[in-house]
Amino acid sequence: QVLLVESGGGLVQAGGSLRLSCVASGRPFSTHRMGWFRQAPGKEREFVAAIGWDVRTVYYADSVKGRFTMSRDNGKTTVYLQMNTLKPEDTAIYYCAAAGDSGSLYAQSTYDYWGQGTQVTVSS
Repeated sequence: QVLLVESGGGLVQAGGSLRLSCVASGRPFSTHRMGWFRQAPGKEREFVAAIGWDVRTVYYADSVKGRFTMSRDNGKTTVYLQMNTLKPEDTAIYYCAAAGDSGSLYAQSTYDYWGQGTQVTVSS
């Protein structure tokens, strides 16, 4: 079992920045691949970013590429999502998720554990 707790969400003006954190507890953190997803009001949950065991292997959705940066600190069992140049369309609940060693990191079905989410609101 893995418990994931997100933090760092809030209200920010367009063009601003936020950094989300997700602390994991339970099974060894370094054995999990990690992802961030988001769900805007009235929309399906969508992939944002993911990172493998190797901190150099990071994947991004096209909509956030160049603006968001995902990283992990295995010593702190934490993943981060640095979000810069935020846009109103980035408004959503952001979820952290943990996956095992198989499956596409772009697919929600790959992930076994999910956090409760943190709200990000970007005003225009």
